[in-house]
Amino acid sequence: MLDSDDVRRIALSLPETVEKVAWSMPTFRVAGKMYITVPDDESSFAVRCPKQERTELIAAEPEKFWVPPHEASSAWVRVRLAALEDGDELRDILVDSWRQAAPERLLEAHPELGPVAGPDTGHASG
Repeated sequence: MLDSDDVRRIALSLPETVEKVAWSMPTFRVAGKMYITVPDDESSFAVRCPKQERTELIAAEPEKFWVPPHEASSAWVRVRLAALEDGDELRDILVDSWRQAAPERLLEAHPELGPVAGPDTGHASG
């Protein structure tokens, strides 16, 4: 089963990512912009996600994605680690959040990480 160590390992493998403790929890940043947080219980993590796409994600997979009431006005979504299919899905979600925070120079320098896109997990179901 995936855990917060997997989140940390993948996040720190992404270009120019640094880990910084904020609000007593690990956060991961690229070029100073936060793109992942791992709340206290470490059973989930939060990533950047445009609000409209977030609503669609939650409606499609409520067992996987949700937003706590205190984060409703933010452009972030929480992801339950236990609900993820595998490490590839975890990596796709983390990379997507990284792309939303990374500066253009990093996106251009790392085309293997794909273009800036929405929070689509990059895998087809079925």
